Amino acid sequence: MPITDWPTDERPREKLLQHGASSLSDAELLAIFLRVGIPGKNAVDLARELLQHFGSLTELFDASLTELCRIPGMGAAKYSQLQAILEMSRRALGEQLSRPQALSQPAAVRDYLRLWLGGEDRECFGALFMDTQHGLISAEVLFRGTLDQASVHPREIARRALQLNAGALIIAHNHPSGVSQPSEADLHLTRTVKQALSLLDIRLLDHFVVTRHGSHSLAEHGQM
Repeated sequence: MPITDWPTDERPREKLLQHGASSLSDAELLAIFLRVGIPGKNAVDLARELLQHFGSLTELFDASLTELCRIPGMGAAKYSQLQAILEMSRRALGEQLSRPQALSQPAAVRDYLRLWLGGEDRECFGALFMDTQHGLISAEVLFRGTLDQASVHPREIARRALQLNAGALIIAHNHPSGVSQPSEADLHLTRTVKQALSLLDIRLLDHFVVTRHGSHSLAEHGQM
């Protein structure tokens, strides 16, 4: 049945306008993005098919152009739109973190780090460089590696912190395996980076291990 034949309060767009975006299911939100379906399927049906095929919104956003184009009704234009939405989300969260005291909100930091690094298929190590008031100066990927390892050099982290006149850092890296538990090497690296920065009177506030679906804060678990 076409969505236009549904009761008004059940149509995704009208439902969003009346009750807010948070009241919609993943399929309903995706249907608003799709706008139209394909012969025999309305936009909600197509959205449900996409979610069933990929498993979740996260996996849908991570799909390659080739993978997405295998689904009838999808193509390069939709892929480009999805990637644009994802990048806008990253930038919006990045702007939020630039506001005073924003980095004191753990949820915002987690969301940003997951969007920034969690979907990478190779291990990447990044840092949030902050001033003495914990305002964000810069978010940078410093090292890129393989499926399960990235060579990280504490001296280079300290050097970049000095260049940016940073007073504090949050470091983060992803685990493409999907397991957010830090390894012994991660714990050792954290201690080494913290020690190197302390000699320069720069604080290491936290080290996050992130995946597509979760994150682990070493500071929260007393592992710093």
